[in-house]
Amino acid sequence: MNERLWHAVVTRDARFDGRFVFAVSSTKVYCRPSCPSRRPRRERVSFFVKAEAAEEAGFRACLRCKPNNNNAVDPQLALVQRVCHLLDAADETETPKLAELAAQTGVSAFHLQRTFKRVMGISPRQYVTARRFGNFKQLVREGESVTTALYDSGFNSSSRVYSQAAVELGMTPATYGRGGRGVKIDYTIAPSPLGRLLVAVTERGVCAVRMGDTDAELEKDLRSEFPEAAIERVDKTLQATVKKVLNHLTNNEPHLDLPLDIRATAFQRQVWEKLRMIPYGQTVSYADVAKSLGKRGAVRAVGRACATNPVALVIPCHRVVREDSSLGGYRWGLERKKRLLAHERRQLLSPKE
Repeated sequence: MNERLWHAVVTRDARFDGRFVFAVSSTKVYCRPSCPSRRPRRERVSFFVKAEAAEEAGFRACLRCKPNNNNAVDPQLALVQRVCHLLDAADETETPKLAELAAQTGVSAFHLQRTFKRVMGISPRQYVTARRFGNFKQLVREGESVTTALYDSGFNSSSRVYSQAAVELGMTPATYGRGGRGVKIDYTIAPSPLGRLLVAVTERGVCAVRMGDTDAELEKDLRSEFPEAAIERVDKTLQATVKKVLNHLTNNEPHLDLPLDIRATAFQRQVWEKLRMIPYGQTVSYADVAKSLGKRGAVRAVGRACATNPVALVIPCHRVVREDSSLGGYRWGLERKKRLLAHERRQLLSPKE
């Protein structure tokens, strides 16, 4: 993991600013990853989760990048926040063109597209589509017909919706309206360092990763979320997928490269993309996530998005804590959250042999 942090330092990756600092033994100075200063030799660098930890170890803050100033605004994040506001304020039936967004924000269309996708993980057009599908799902849950929900959510034609539904819903709108009837889900359960581990997949990808104490508990939870789906336990064919998840737990691989089939509102998608950007071994607060989305008052909504995360570990909701550093909640138990964070921090801060 330290090599990944070193890569962020070498490339001056501003996305990691605020997530860790690096300290140089020869100068006794610590910096942000994006600091413009000359890069030291690798063997002289150590990493700290917070500026306070670096100072406790005897390092002083760099005067150029001011790593102990938490009020610095990331210009890329500010740009994306402004674009999100423009998209949210647009008419439901119209999608602002990229050129229009670029003109309103004062940057090129290429820069806007690249920056938005780097920060959000999706394009501005995908952001709008995800928001509309989120509205559609809410209306269906409230009892509206599929047709009414589609048009009230801003879609101009049902054919376009059906062509995109596999990406956003994992099923057609009509199937979603029937509670997932007709969708086939295979699953397996295996032992893990954190108890029993369930992994479930559809034909498109992983739809659930959960932890529990018993197989019966995990199976009941899966069936309650997909009450109309055809669910079957298939252990052998999912061995490779389970191995990747277990390898993440035991060998500290920072990311799980797994195809996903998860349904989300536009807001959940935004939150989950932010969570996947939190580096291994580090934490952010619920308020930090809300602030990064440009929605300071959405702290509780961020908490709910974390609580509804369907794929434990793949989307690392365990790395989100309260502002006072207390754990907050965790869908799969606070003891597991505590153990996960402690394990990741030990690996992050331990010297690599």
